[in-house]
Amino acid sequence: MRTGTGPVAVDAERASGFRYGHRAFLVQLRREGAGTCLIDPVACPDLSGIDAALADTEAVLHAAGQDLPCLTELGFRPRLLFDTELAGRLLGYPRVGLGTLVTEVLGLTLEKSHSAADWSTRPLPAEWLMYAALDVEVLVELRNALAAQLAEAGKTAWAEQEFAAILGAKPAPPRLDPWRRTSGIHRVRSRRSLAIVRELWQERDRIAQHRDISPTRILLDAAIVDAAKSAPGTMEELSKLTGFTGRGARRYSPEWLRAIRRAKAMAEDQLPEPSAPPSDGPPPAHRWSERDRSRPNA
Repeated sequence: MRTGTGPVAVDAERASGFRYGHRAFLVQLRREGAGTCLIDPVACPDLSGIDAALADTEAVLHAAGQDLPCLTELGFRPRLLFDTELAGRLLGYPRVGLGTLVTEVLGLTLEKSHSAADWSTRPLPAEWLMYAALDVEVLVELRNALAAQLAEAGKTAWAEQEFAAILGAKPAPPRLDPWRRTSGIHRVRSRRSLAIVRELWQERDRIAQHRDISPTRILLDAAIVDAAKSAPGTMEELSKLTGFTGRGARRYSPEWLRAIRRAKAMAEDQLPEPSAPPSDGPPPAHRWSERDRSRPNA
């Protein structure tokens, strides 16, 4: 990689829907003159040597904010960045997924059949490795085309500032009350029911972390919400809830019931407030159109 020329294309594959957390289970690198390199971070968890070799090299990533945290954990910290997704946004492309941009800008079609695969699988099938290699095959070519468009639009300086901001951003602090992000929690009205959501969520998270498995593969959010609304008091009542009939959920039935009973036994001053504290920041991007007061229907 050190003897190659030009930017280095970088990608990482995670197994967030299968394993606990967001760590990388495959890292792909491609640089002109050096070829493509696939690294198994389970067997090779220290990429500081790669980091040193590429210290002065621009790294090209797509949606860098997703991959940089897990790459940092491995010791790979780019000093220069080009984010093809962000470049696409700055240029006004309506859809900025990697496959879509490659098609729109380069006229090529990327293979995406294994995008939802469990990358913690070992050994990785040969066709998965081929798929992963293709993700960085034309990334630098895409970068060059987008860079030319940014220059033509007079947005190069904007992009450079945005890329530098991504690299300089501090790690996000732990979420306050992460259990409040339980899908469907808006259907839970009382503070007592919210306490059940909290206790079940925290119990599920402890089990998931211990087993290194995605929390939703143990118990779905919908099951947590149903239990919070019905507040079962016995194993029989719990077993009648749809979300607790699967093998994974049944395995921890005693833990779920104890969590519910803890919430029921809490004093009033221990119960969570009905809603999370208000945020001083902007609303999520997907809500911007709803909040735009300049639009007639906003």
